[in-house]
Amino acid sequence: MGFTSIIMTRVPPKDKSSLPNLYLVGFMGTGKSAVGRNVAQRLGLSFIDSDHSIEQSEGRPIAEIFERDGEPAFRRMERVFVESGHPQSGCLVSCGGGLIIQPGMLELVKGKGLVICLLASPETIYERTRHRKHRPLLNVGDPLEQIRTMLATREPVYRKAGTEVLTDKRSIGDVAAHVCRIYQSEAQQWS
Repeated sequence: MGFTSIIMTRVPPKDKSSLPNLYLVGFMGTGKSAVGRNVAQRLGLSFIDSDHSIEQSEGRPIAEIFERDGEPAFRRMERVFVESGHPQSGCLVSCGGGLIIQPGMLELVKGKGLVICLLASPETIYERTRHRKHRPLLNVGDPLEQIRTMLATREPVYRKAGTEVLTDKRSIGDVAAHVCRIYQSEAQQWS
């Protein structure tokens, strides 16, 4: 059972400016974009994908940024996006898989809103990403081993990010409902 879409009715927000941003973090292929769109619709938040925002501002795909400028340049672009590239409230931001791994970025994101981390097994991530060639970090001889290696490095940071939601063998709607419950509970305490 993989991700399947379901359509949900949008619940209009009271006032977007009073809603804290929600940042979905986690490794690529955990469902941040698909779940994020669903959650944003349900909660009446504006959906922003950090990778797509960077691609739009740069006028080129991430794969090209990695190829021409290198990963460090892309990571600087992510920092600029978090610092000033989106509204301060009323948004759900689907963060690139390496965004919070950079020194100081997790703290920066946590200071801007609520953070929920989506997790999945290496095998699930591989199945969800294996046909997509726009993932420069997985364009290697053994992508599954690369996923395992990268997860081993990144997982300690992901585990510190915020409430964790496992997405293996769950529908988008099921994960989105879970994320909505967490957000609604934690948003009451956000200041």
